[in-house]
Parts: sequence; C-alpha cells; structure tokens
Amino acid sequence: MYLENKETAIKSDRRFKHIMALTLNSHFDWKEGIIRCVVSREGDVEKRGYVDRSALYKVVKNDAGIYEITCELYMKNTEEIINSLNKKGLDFIGFEDPDIWADETNNTLHVYFTIPLFNKRTGNAVVHLGHAFGTDLSDLTMTQPVLMEKNNCGAKEVSIAPMNKRGFRYNLVESSDHGKGYWYSTIRTVIAEDMGKNWKFGKTVFHPKKENIEWAGGHASPGPLMSRKFIDVGEGKCLGFMNGREVDRKNGTFVKYGKFSVGLFIYNYEEGKIEWISPNYFIRDSQAKTITFASYFMDQQNGKGLLYAHVDDSFVRSYEITVEGLKKFMENK
Repeated sequence: MYLENKETAIKSDRRFKHIMALTLNSHFDWKEGIIRCVVSREGDVEKRGYVDRSALYKVVKNDAGIYEITCELYMKNTEEIINSLNKKGLDFIGFEDPDIWADETNNTLHVYFTIPLFNKRTGNAVVHLGHAFGTDLSDLTMTQPVLMEKNNCGAKEVSIAPMNKRGFRYNLVESSDHGKGYWYSTIRTVIAEDMGKNWKFGKTVFHPKKENIEWAGGHASPGPLMSRKFIDVGEGKCLGFMNGREVDRKNGTFVKYGKFSVGLFIYNYEEGKIEWISPNYFIRDSQAKTITFASYFMDQQNGKGLLYAHVDDSFVRSYEITVEGLKKFMENK
C-alpha cells in the first residue's frame, strides 16, 4: 500500500539523539523546514513524568535530497511573549511540534508550535498553541498564542483544514480529556476566522475511549490532511492521516505504553466532523519499537506523494504514498 524508503530523511546530527515533528515550507519548494530537537531529557521515557527540553531548528535540503539540521529557529518577541504567559512561575521547557502553513494570497508564512509550561509539583503542563508569522523562516515574529489552554485542555499538533463555504476553517488539534487516574489525547475542532489570532475551541470529534478502534484506543492526534486535488473523497471532505496509540497496559506499578501507528480518516471540513476512521492502522515503521508518528505530507502530483514520520523520536523517514495504494487500503478496510 506504500513504500518505506530505506534512507532516513534527516542527516544524522551528533548534537541531538532525539528529533521529531518535521514540517516543510511548501512556499519554498520544500527546500527548507523546521524540526523539533530534544536538547535534554530528564527521567525515563517509559515512565510518566519524564521531561524533554526542546528547541525548534531549521532544516535545509542538500544536493543529495537529504535534510540537514542547521541553526535554531529565531523568532522576534519570544522572550516577551513567554514572560507574559508564565505568570505562575512554571518551567518553560521549550517549543515543540512545529507546523508551517503558507498563505498564498499574501505570500506570508505562519508557523504554529506547542508552548508547554511544566508544573514540577504536579508533573503536568499548561499547553498553548503558539504562533509566528513572516515573509520567510528567517523573518518571523512571534505573537500571542492563537489558542490558550482552557478548562485544563490545551491544544497542539494542528492540522490546517481548507476554508469552508462560510469563510472560516474548522482546523483540528490534539487536545485532552483527563482526571484522576486517566488521560486521553483527543482530537478537537478549533474555529479559525483569522489564521493569526483568536481561534476558538470547538467540539471533540474523536475520543479514544468512545470509539472501538484498537490502534487508537488510548491516544489520538490529527496528522497531515491531503488535498482534494491529490485524492477526492467527496465534496467538502478530505482524507487525512491520524496518529493513534494503543491502550497502555499495566502490570502492577509498571505501565507499558501502547504503540503509535498511522491510520487514515475522512474529515468533513464544512461541518467539522470526522466521518470515517480506518479500523486498522495504515503505517507502522519496520524499525519502530513504539512510535511511528506522521507530521508532514508532500504532494508530488500525478497521484504520488511523500509522508514524513518520526520513528521512536530518533529519526525521520519518508514513505512513498500513491492514490492507488490509499484507495486499495480503504476498499479492503
């Protein structure tokens, strides 16, 4: 159904053992992008409460077609914005999970990213969806977040949906439902009338506990959406990749995390509804121990594309996707 490329998409870099969440700049022919790099890790990744400190770095495509990590992404106003958000003396652990959206109408780039403020006492974090804009990745200005955490539910991992007929977008984000003894990552709509400010939380459109889908029974996050020009699944709808994780399994005090895989879903962006989710996952990397997590899709036209995903937070791989393969998988499932 797809072809797993042997070579990694990112050139190895001794500075970082853990990299993830590659996003590319379509406005510049995918020659550059942004990636999240873990600069330090505190605790055990297999146990709740570990802390990754991250930074966003630029990547540039070399002559061999491999992306190289270059310098840290600079955004004006960063210190002022973070200081204005952190009134409670929480621990800002660095920007995470970047996404680039190019506004072709005015040649402006918008960059979205997670702003986590860690609470050492509770082990939880306040999570906002940050935003910056500019003419290119070397000229970005950070603004106030487009979404601030509300009622203990934050927003991250945005998927930009097409504009609907009413003139706004039902974008998708990873949010959460949590309480004493439980935590689910959910998928929620957010209403964006202006892509640069003041988005509003919408409804939860996928909750792992309420759906009988094994590969996404514990956590879910929206991945890249494909355009109708690439694959047409109906008026006002698009096909997307979803990142899902199986339910964690407990053995006494030890918790074994479920595996992350990549599945498919059909999204009605006119109404802000998920209409179908594949009952089985679509991609699980051949080398993955626990994580295959999709972050960017590149339409290469003529029915072919590349999906980029990070594997075990350690490297990024691309997968060759075809319309024919997607249709065959959907027909079989």
